[in-house]
Amino acid sequence: MSTAPIHSMTAFARQERRDHWGVLTCECRSVNHRYLEPGFRLPEALRELEMDFREQVRERLGRGKMDVQMRLELAEASLQSMEPDAAVLRRLRNAVRAVNEEVDNPAPVNPLDVLRWPGVLASAEPPVEEAREAARALFTATLDDLVAAREREGQRLVPLFEDRLDTIEQHVRELKQRAPEWLSRQQALLRERLKEAAGSLDEERLAQEIAILAQKADVSEELDRLGAHAGEVRSTLGRTGPVGRRLDFLMQELNREANTLSSKSNAAELTRVAVELKVLIEQMREQIQNVE
Repeated sequence: MSTAPIHSMTAFARQERRDHWGVLTCECRSVNHRYLEPGFRLPEALRELEMDFREQVRERLGRGKMDVQMRLELAEASLQSMEPDAAVLRRLRNAVRAVNEEVDNPAPVNPLDVLRWPGVLASAEPPVEEAREAARALFTATLDDLVAAREREGQRLVPLFEDRLDTIEQHVRELKQRAPEWLSRQQALLRERLKEAAGSLDEERLAQEIAILAQKADVSEELDRLGAHAGEVRSTLGRTGPVGRRLDFLMQELNREANTLSSKSNAAELTRVAVELKVLIEQMREQIQNVE
């Protein structure tokens, strides 16, 4: 079966950038969810980028709960200049003079101690704009990785679906071959039971009752619908874009027909196959909960 890539909703991606201004990391994590629900934890310096990031997520993803965390560590060299603040130095000098006038033989002031004094080295403007540009590129790259991871996880599910669809369709073919035999056997059994229960029934009335009961026990329509739904699942797997909701709906339809088949069953083999069909459908349904 040729299929377009299906995407899982569970994936994780992480990227990091290092530059003269510091270290920037981005982590994207997504899990299954009925709708698309992105959440962001960004440093205050990058908060203004959130709307742009949300738009990128809406363009790339269809469903899933997504958590994005970005951390920014600015390098110390980018936060502090080696140029002393002249105004602070003047105030510090005046304070030292005042101390010298009041204290006998004060120790000389060490220039390195002066440089360590809060505010002496003027704070430089942090290179936030450079970090923002890096954050834009980093988020796009991390989102690319996440989408690729979701596709890889989704493609791992394809063989599971194919195997179970193959088994379902094989069961349907076999049941269709056996259905006339079971129906004939059912009619004969019904005829005997009706004769025993109401020996006075004329042949025409007896034939009508048998026809009604046999129609209720006929499973050909259920088998046709099971085959059609299985084929539609294959077709849906070949579509591009999010297919999870449609696949989930088709699992409900398959399960409904399997339940009807089970309720109409009057043969041990048919009952066994109906139960196996429901198991196969449930196995697919569980995995489809994680398909975008």
